[in-house]
Amino acid sequence: MKYTAVIGLEVHAQLLTDSKIFCGCSTAFGAEPNSHICPVCTAMPGVLPVLNRRVVEFGIRAALATSGEIAEFAQFARKNYFYPDLPKGYQISQYEYPLAKGGHVEIETNGEKKKIGLTRIHMEEDAGKLVHDDKAPFSYVDLNRTGVPLLEIVSEPDMSTPEEAGEYLRKLRSILRYLGVCDGNMEEGSFRCDANISVMPEGSKTLGTRTELKNMNSFRNVERALEYEIHRQIEVLEDGGSVVQETRLWNDQKNITESMRGKEEAHDYRYFPDPDLVPLRVDREWIAMIKTELPELPDEKIRRFQSEYNLSDYDARVLASEKELAEYFEETVSAGAPPKPASNWIMVELLHKLNDDKVFIADSPIPPKDMARLIGLIEDETISGKIAKTVFAEMYDTHKSPEVIVKEQGLVQITDSGEIAAIVDDIIAAHPDEVAAYRGGKENLLKFFIGQVMKETKGKANPKLVNDLVKKKLGA
Repeated sequence: MKYTAVIGLEVHAQLLTDSKIFCGCSTAFGAEPNSHICPVCTAMPGVLPVLNRRVVEFGIRAALATSGEIAEFAQFARKNYFYPDLPKGYQISQYEYPLAKGGHVEIETNGEKKKIGLTRIHMEEDAGKLVHDDKAPFSYVDLNRTGVPLLEIVSEPDMSTPEEAGEYLRKLRSILRYLGVCDGNMEEGSFRCDANISVMPEGSKTLGTRTELKNMNSFRNVERALEYEIHRQIEVLEDGGSVVQETRLWNDQKNITESMRGKEEAHDYRYFPDPDLVPLRVDREWIAMIKTELPELPDEKIRRFQSEYNLSDYDARVLASEKELAEYFEETVSAGAPPKPASNWIMVELLHKLNDDKVFIADSPIPPKDMARLIGLIEDETISGKIAKTVFAEMYDTHKSPEVIVKEQGLVQITDSGEIAAIVDDIIAAHPDEVAAYRGGKENLLKFFIGQVMKETKGKANPKLVNDLVKKKLGA
């Protein structure tokens, strides 16, 4: 029997505010434990939360960018559960009246576009963090993260493959980063994802029992965990068993999901309106103003890159996938580089090197203006494309300008046809057997002669001139 997977994702995006959602404590990552706390975020008796206006603004930005409908009336609720890193015994979240409903994120997998619907976007506070002692039976509580603002973005169960889920997450992260509301850092937990997944017989209209997956800290892990869970649930059903509704953890070391606890339902949390926070009525004029301030988003940028720079769909998508990468490309073009060569050098040489070294494009050792100057040296035939790769590597390691490297190492391209012709003559004279074989029909020997000339000139001869002259001389 064939099965269809049904996948919905809940993303927690930490907002880039300077202070927490209900107090003035810093949200900076990596501080000493319990150094960014106060009576409000540690739930001391008698304190009252005060909503951070910036959090609401960021939520509105996210909703507008995903075509969601912003509620005229929103309300915070208490989500009750007990855990050592949650001092209040409840989390301030939203339930019945979230900030926004609806909207969608458009993805493309295997050349097919698909809209993934959004159920809701709501605001909430983060909990603290438990730190377990590896050598002793103790655990410690760090409350720095308590009260850090989150947006929870809940999708409809519109995805049916791990690839679609991965693409949805990449697109959503890209949108939030373009908006400047979340840094998308999964390793530091500022962009986290839980997945709800079930399987049902192909063609069925009845959803299967779902499980929830947690502990996935990379796009690849999300895809691997979903792939494993789909196969696990199918095997359970094929063996005549039933899928248990539960929360499962992804074990990255074993490449399996493991049972964590029974799945809670909404009634387990006993939601009720938070009496310390007044209901929220969002001013329509404020929303209109925020809408006018939205930046160009990834899909718009892809279309512009294609029309303005005549880039392929693939190139435009890669370059627009990250805000900083798109900015790097446009700064390189603004500095004088033709768009297509700039696209090629950035996507092939620079990204390859940065990925190997795990360096972000914003920290590239080669600034856009130097990349443009390198491409300029190729365009005006000062250096060949092959020599340019040597110059690029030197620029990356030493941070020197391409002109300085070319001058220091004497890499200027040989474009004197007389000089090259003399070298070609010498090569031909030194290889009479190969010349005879070429003239006898072994045309692939042409590369041999070109290679010999390039070797003799240490790669500095103009490749087109070499090609033309070798052909001409051998044909004589």
